[in-house]
Amino acid sequence: MLERTQVVEVPIEDAFVFFADARNLERITPSWLRFRIVEAPSELGVGARLRYRLRLFGLPIGWRTEIVAWNPPRGFVDVQRRGPFLLWEHTHRLRRVPDGTEIYDHVRYRLFLGPLGALVRRLLVRGWVESIFDYRAERVPALLSEAPAAPPRRTA
Repeated sequence: MLERTQVVEVPIEDAFVFFADARNLERITPSWLRFRIVEAPSELGVGARLRYRLRLFGLPIGWRTEIVAWNPPRGFVDVQRRGPFLLWEHTHRLRRVPDGTEIYDHVRYRLFLGPLGALVRRLLVRGWVESIFDYRAERVPALLSEAPAAPPRRTA
């Protein structure tokens, strides 16, 4: 299990819009995973399915998730339907706070292989998952503070 909390200085609605855009997932995932979205709907909601590819030790890994709870602007839950984990359930919760928005991530995950999987998780995978969320914690405030690009102006 992993839990992380951070506060960003943006309104909750802006933070939710950012996380509700599947394309931003690539922007907040470390490059060493070579993470790419293969398929995602233009809008997320309950039942939305996403397909990703990543690489570990040079090996390609496919991953499919589904949004199982959707509560704008307070958060959502995605679960792995197919991929490298026996269980992956990621709860994204957003809450208004005086300085902006609190982002809370709760990830329950379990590996295949029973007791051997628990050992691999402790020795290797937990560090990977923590480093992924460390990277997110660094990237998210900067990405949320970027002003959206102005639409192109039409000339008559």
